Amino acid sequence: MISLLLVEDDLRLSELVAKFLQQHNFNVTVLNSGEKAVAHILNHQPDIVLLDIMLPKVDGFSICRQVRPQYDKPIIFLTAKDSDFDHVLGLEIGADDYIIKPVVPHVLLAHINVVLKRANKPKPLQDETITIGQLKIIKKARKVILAGTEIDLTSHEFELLWLLASNAGEPQSRDYIHQQMIGREYDGLDRSVDVRVSRLRKKLNDNPDSPYRIVTVWGKGYLFSSSAWD
Repeated sequence: MISLLLVEDDLRLSELVAKFLQQHNFNVTVLNSGEKAVAHILNHQPDIVLLDIMLPKVDGFSICRQVRPQYDKPIIFLTAKDSDFDHVLGLEIGADDYIIKPVVPHVLLAHINVVLKRANKPKPLQDETITIGQLKIIKKARKVILAGTEIDLTSHEFELLWLLASNAGEPQSRDYIHQQMIGREYDGLDRSVDVRVSRLRKKLNDNPDSPYRIVTVWGKGYLFSSSAWD
């Protein structure tokens, strides 16, 4: 069974969600406050975490920040706040997805399954390497070296870089990137791809005001320049 930790202070909601997921073969543990969440996640390493943002004493953002260095499995935020700020911040600190409350059980289950499928996707055994100018990307080791300096990327940022660099010189549509990275069709509103591109640009020393390494091609998507790495 898939082990799932639900951190939610709404007792009725947590009971309903836990019961529904248990009926779909999840082993669910529920915490109704954030105080013990960090220790539980790090000690038990559940397969996936559903994490409410607005928790008493310790909020979901803080929990995610604290566990991310030692927990590389999926985290999905549950939030009653339908605002770009929450969505962008959640993605920036390492969330894999977010669900707006009130939660529709079957929609929640679909999100969980997509995130788990993406997380469990077998990684290629071959040691593929992309070298463009002073940029070197080593897929098996998941290393990125720019001008002799190793760049620290999250797993999501590395996958995005590999996708773009593998298609250097060719614009990749937001729809395509979203499908490859998030695992579902782009709905026209989700800013996940934009957030990840923005963070990747910063780490690759791209110009935030006028990017020249990962270029926005209006109406077409994002283009990884093959001539901007010398």
